[in-house]
Amino acid sequence: MPIELKPETEALIRQDVQRGAYRDATEFVEHAVAMLHGQEEWLSAMQSEIAAAIEAGYASALRGDLVDEQQVRTNMAARKQKWLTQSRDLA
Repeated sequence: MPIELKPETEALIRQDVQRGAYRDATEFVEHAVAMLHGQEEWLSAMQSEIAAAIEAGYASALRGDLVDEQQVRTNMAARKQKWLTQSRDLA
């Protein structure tokens, strides 16, 4: 499947390949697609939970009960990691 990339994107890929983490651009793109696919799977699997959390957070904010940004990021990262670990254990 031929794809066209912007020159800026090609430059980023070349930089990462030159660092030595990937053998070539194909390996880099395969890794990037696998990561993005994992993220999309997580978002799809968690869609109803995410919507419920947004609703609950909005209601909480209306009441004046707020959680700071860093705590939200920490909580979401932990939940994502738990989901990823469980997904790998099932595979």
